[in-house]
Amino acid sequence: MVGIVSYGGYIPRLRLNRMAIFGAMGWFAPAIVQFAQGEKAMCNWDEDSLTMAVAAARDCLIGMDKSKVDAAYLASTTLPFLDRLNAGIMATALSLPESAFTADFASTQRAGASALLNAVNVVKSGEKSNVLVAASDKRETKSAYLHEMWYGDGAASVIVGNENVIAEWKGSHSVTYDFVPHYRGAGRHYDYNWEERWIRDEGYAKIIPEAVGGLMKKCGVTVNEISKIVYPCFFKREHGGIAKGIGFPPNKVQDNLHEVCGETGAAHSLVMLISALEDAKPGDNIIVAGFGQGCDAMLFQVTDNIGKLPARKGVKGSLKRRKECAIYTKYLKFRNLLETEMGIRAEVPMQTAMTQLWRSHKMITGLVGGKCKKCGAPQFPRQDICVNPECNAIRQMEDYEFSSKSAKVKTFTGDLLAVSVDPPAIYGMIQFDEGGRMLADFTDCELADVKVGQPVEMTFRIKYYDKERNFTGYFWKAMPKA
Repeated sequence: MVGIVSYGGYIPRLRLNRMAIFGAMGWFAPAIVQFAQGEKAMCNWDEDSLTMAVAAARDCLIGMDKSKVDAAYLASTTLPFLDRLNAGIMATALSLPESAFTADFASTQRAGASALLNAVNVVKSGEKSNVLVAASDKRETKSAYLHEMWYGDGAASVIVGNENVIAEWKGSHSVTYDFVPHYRGAGRHYDYNWEERWIRDEGYAKIIPEAVGGLMKKCGVTVNEISKIVYPCFFKREHGGIAKGIGFPPNKVQDNLHEVCGETGAAHSLVMLISALEDAKPGDNIIVAGFGQGCDAMLFQVTDNIGKLPARKGVKGSLKRRKECAIYTKYLKFRNLLETEMGIRAEVPMQTAMTQLWRSHKMITGLVGGKCKKCGAPQFPRQDICVNPECNAIRQMEDYEFSSKSAKVKTFTGDLLAVSVDPPAIYGMIQFDEGGRMLADFTDCELADVKVGQPVEMTFRIKYYDKERNFTGYFWKAMPKA
């Protein structure tokens, strides 16, 4: 049996109320009010497609044996590097086996669904046993544009395997057309979009039904046998109309999440799939379709194992963990769409020594320290001599992952003089519950929220951005537990 064995989701904590967009730009584009319902998920200033993918994958790996993951795919249209394996950075951050095959899927909104389908085929072939698939997007739009209302940030992850399957793969059907409702040329920051009715009437309304109809015919299933149909369409009204045209009643159509997070790009079909799995029962048949230059449609049947999956945040948990942002200019600044004076302290050279990054890649990207084999004392960073004064063993350290360890705040400060996109800069000493301590930046919190003794968890985030060389540096930060 081949299918999904685990899932994880990540929606950023911050939510931008869409009326804040209209309040700031409605004088210029009054028509955007018709899409101003609810809120959209927005990344913190230190989040991007890669950090969200890592967060979703970590959620997906709860209760799983990472050593058995033998491939990892990352799907996105907004990856931070064009010529550097982004999936390789993700795999290092997750401390996956170095023998795991990694690959990026990009260039189309159906990249997430295509990565999932490829994972299924690879496991079916027997070439791999457990393939982790993560999909993530953080798309930019010009201000006061309809797509600014529609788009949200988010990520999803699944593991495809052949043991303990929670949703068995039953079949797939794909169609490919060079249908171009929008595109982003090389070197461009924003998409160029054709008019909305083009993608609505000739894209969503024709291509998705063709793929779904072909899948149902191939698998020999009827509408009555399907519990949920999942597909992206950021037009709220037309979303249900597509399914109606195929014969699906409204109660079988998975909500497109417009009011609570917006459309998450290449990740959205998987985000919606996970949302469906969170409410699924054994025996449910779920169709998921990814749209973009054609369509990939897949059929999964939920098994009894879904009830055995360990608790995780998923999409539901991420949506519950929210903080509203009503300041539109803050949203613009967090996305580098608003240029502000950062002061001379921000002029410190940011060049990354690639030699040092490689030599310390486990420590920097994976937050791997050391643990003394003689006395068991953990320490970060890893050193040749054990820090335990009663031990001081020499060269007795083994790798020890701190990223999954819980910790507490030991000291903290709010620094208004330090360079920060979201002042004050909050940092301090954290003490890991199982031993070890480190100085860390704090994220996803306000100064008033932090106190000594507060539990925190580690999260993979942007540490700095070298504008001159267009290089993003990543590290781990402490995030107060909800």
